[in-house]
Amino acid sequence: MEPLTSAPAPERALRPHRGVAPGTPGRAPRWLAAGVVTVGMVFAVPFGYLVVRNLADVRRSAALLMAPAAVAPLARSLVLATTVAAAAAAVGTAAAWLVTRTDVPARRLWRILLPLPLVIPSFIGAFALIAAFAPGGLAERLIGVRVPGGLRGFGGAFLVLTLLTYPYVFLPVAARLQQLPSSLEEAGRLLGRRPTRVFASVVVPQIRGAILAGALLTFLYAISDWGAVELLRYDTLTRVIFVNVLDPPTALALSLELGALAVAVVVLERMVTGGLRQVEGAHATRGLQISLGGWRPVATGGLAALLFAALVAPVGVLAFWSVRGLARGAARAGAVVTDPGQLLGPALNTVGISLATAGIAVAVAAPVAYLTVRYRSRAGQAVNAVIVAGFALPGLVIALALTFWTLGAPGPIVTAYQTLHLLVTAYVIHFGAQALRAAEVTVASVPRRLDDAARALGAGRGRRLLTVELPLMTPGLLAGGGLVLLSTMKELPATLLLAPPGFDTLATRIWTSAEDAFLADASVASLLLIVLSGVVIWVLGVRRSEVLR
Repeated sequence: MEPLTSAPAPERALRPHRGVAPGTPGRAPRWLAAGVVTVGMVFAVPFGYLVVRNLADVRRSAALLMAPAAVAPLARSLVLATTVAAAAAAVGTAAAWLVTRTDVPARRLWRILLPLPLVIPSFIGAFALIAAFAPGGLAERLIGVRVPGGLRGFGGAFLVLTLLTYPYVFLPVAARLQQLPSSLEEAGRLLGRRPTRVFASVVVPQIRGAILAGALLTFLYAISDWGAVELLRYDTLTRVIFVNVLDPPTALALSLELGALAVAVVVLERMVTGGLRQVEGAHATRGLQISLGGWRPVATGGLAALLFAALVAPVGVLAFWSVRGLARGAARAGAVVTDPGQLLGPALNTVGISLATAGIAVAVAAPVAYLTVRYRSRAGQAVNAVIVAGFALPGLVIALALTFWTLGAPGPIVTAYQTLHLLVTAYVIHFGAQALRAAEVTVASVPRRLDDAARALGAGRGRRLLTVELPLMTPGLLAGGGLVLLSTMKELPATLLLAPPGFDTLATRIWTSAEDAFLADASVASLLLIVLSGVVIWVLGVRRSEVLR
């Protein structure tokens, strides 16, 4: 290769290769396309296995899906997910409007605090609700309220999931409101329209896409959740699937139904947000600030009540039981409250396997994003869709599919069951789309003219990637990896089904303690997981909605 200081021929200086004009995507390297297709085949295993197994006996699968025992849980899942999505959309939109468009005090502080309920997994939120109304719990001590059996069933599940998922609406709506010019709103105000009418007729049409996108993500979260509905004893489809784990035909048929529904939701989300991504990169503008007047204390109180219910109250309940347990100790041997140091192993396991998953997910997603964005490859787009479908599948469904696949596979594949390799594979399939989304945005943000300039100077493809593109893409790739890290730390059903014997994470330790009604032990472990998740989410700067979408 010629040195970089040598001057190439003028007619070749602006010619990337084989007559392709600068800035025009050329043909992707074969090794890159082959590697990406291989990745897509791995990600397609769970859903493909579900389809093949159910097609093997279509009549039986159809009969199982049409049985009342399957239809009723599906109906309950749809009702729960729909009501949670609607409530989260209303709460998240109202909170976003208050902190971006009004003179509510400490707006910047609210924008940082309101997304923080994302650090609390749903099963911890459900456990905190149960612990709050348990005999001798915080509710009974402070206000003398004791609910027999706790707030279980639909009411408890709806409350927990709404409080923990409204940030999925708040973040994109707040970001969109920050980008909207204030000229249209000012014109409406000058015409004498009331602020509420201006909001409904001017603002809502411009943020409708962000609201729908956040609501669909919330719907997907609620319909695939297992931990909260299991603790709160509400029979949704995920809970019925887990109960029937020892009945493969039933579990696989219901898993396919849930997976197909989740994939349909993601497709709908992509259709809704497909036309919005071009405007998300716009520079933020100073929007119209509405004076609330005498309503300022009411608005401030509403935001405070929301944050208290979604973050302060759960953490307060966990802290109450933790302090109570640590102060009184426990009569049984091996209790966490008598030896908190035993959480060190699960904590290290949680961080270690989450870091491994994040690193592998980024390494897998970056080539797919590069092939899709840089070369506009149809193969890359197909693999992209498969990876997104993996994110749509609930962790429980992915774990079940991999479990039955490995146990029924010939040769050495059987030995992969309940190994760290299979567990990490399930994590990467489930959360790889989060790294992929960040990688796509990062690759698209690297100016192609830099690559053209380096190519004109004689730099080969590998050198251009290592010295020009990769340094610019690193921050975005790390952000995507951080999001995978956060999600993996909180994953429960896949860990319960696929973790090797004796391999405990904080999530599984919390679950075991909560199931055995050891409230103090579960509270201590929950606080530790929340702290670790909080550190990750703070480093990520999750208040930026682009990281989550």
